[in-house]
Amino acid sequence: MDIEVIEKAYRRYAQGYDLYFGAVLQPGRRAVIRRMAPRGGERILEVGVGTGLSLPLYPHDTQVTGIDVSTDMLTRARQRRARHDLVHVVALRRMDGERMAFPDDSFDKVVAMYVVSVAPDPVRLVNEMRRVCASDGMLYIVNHFRNANPVVSGCERLIAPFSRAMGFRPDFPLEDFLRETRLDVAERVPVNAFGYWTLLCAHNNKATLPNRRDLRN
Repeated sequence: MDIEVIEKAYRRYAQGYDLYFGAVLQPGRRAVIRRMAPRGGERILEVGVGTGLSLPLYPHDTQVTGIDVSTDMLTRARQRRARHDLVHVVALRRMDGERMAFPDDSFDKVVAMYVVSVAPDPVRLVNEMRRVCASDGMLYIVNHFRNANPVVSGCERLIAPFSRAMGFRPDFPLEDFLRETRLDVAERVPVNAFGYWTLLCAHNNKATLPNRRDLRN
């Protein structure tokens, strides 16, 4: 997986994304924002905002910034912002989540929905989420991880070689992800149909990590 592959895949997906991935994944979007419990004035960053399906779900007294690497997806997010007059969405920017242009501690809460199995380097992505989030803030991730059922996980491994064409890794292992990212998980909840996706709520533990002055490494 690399940025060029991701952009190419989501250029294909953009036009039909809401139809194919809208309703089926919306319960997970609602669940993560409920767990987030945004308060008035809070600065929230959504990494991989896509076509902006989650944007109407945020309270209108928050300040939401969305980033994505796909220009085609962002075009639709901007159209959604204008169509629904989402005044709380303060910015929608083209940006790589692994190399964010924001200063440290720019946001109170940072969320990535259906993104980490797409990222070329999930550890770097999480470290960037930590960096731009306040030290006392929270990180939220909702994503599909390799299924515990051996039959289902076997099917996921079979289609894994097609990851580049699909634009995501279907056999992404949760335990490896947690070990490598060193997330301080406060809550782990199954979401969407059959609990096939997982919601993670984590404290921003950057202050306790080694090399915290340069989380990009």
